[in-house]
Amino acid sequence: MTEETRFLIDSLVEQLALMAMDEYKLPMPKALELVYNSQLYDKIMDLETGLYYQSARYNYELLRHEVRYGKIV
Repeated sequence: MTEETRFLIDSLVEQLALMAMDEYKLPMPKALELVYNSQLYDKIMDLETGLYYQSARYNYELLRHEVRYGKIV
């Protein structure tokens, strides 16, 4: 994984955690736990999916779906 890719992933995780904090009223550690323990994070880390360069809003919708239904599509 290149430094640029790692930066994109780290930035995306940060944005997802901030959105989760806002919507679910979570403290930062819990929001990060939510993101890092999600199926979405595994898919983001699989570079072949291309999710790491999609918008934070797009990925957050996938995370919301996973929180609601326990899986992503």
